[in-house]
Amino acid sequence: MLAGMLADSGTVLVVDDDAAVRAALKFALEVEGFEVRVYDGPQALLDDGRLPDRACLVIDYRMPELDGIELVDALRRRNVTLPAILISGRVSKQLQTLARRSGLTRVLEKPLSDTTLVENIRGALATAG
Repeated sequence: MLAGMLADSGTVLVVDDDAAVRAALKFALEVEGFEVRVYDGPQALLDDGRLPDRACLVIDYRMPELDGIELVDALRRRNVTLPAILISGRVSKQLQTLARRSGLTRVLEKPLSDTTLVENIRGALATAG
């Protein structure tokens, strides 16, 4: 019940081309009480005409259509300013710099710690307009 009370102020939008990762993140975040929407790639998110006003994006870096940073850039061009967390199998200083320049909230390395991801999502939602 506590998890639901902490998470009920926003939605998590997960974008990852790996079905197993999407399913695992959806399950883990729903257990924490978040409402979760999953997308199988960047275009699926861009095609969704009903993005919530209060949400946090969790976006994989390496995807076939656009990488996660390119997706955030495309969203920003559409005036979508939701906080975004980038996840990647390998996080370099160069990736962190690129992510910061694109306005991403955090870059987290896979495998993800449930606690770290949840704390970052809660922090992003707390500071979101």
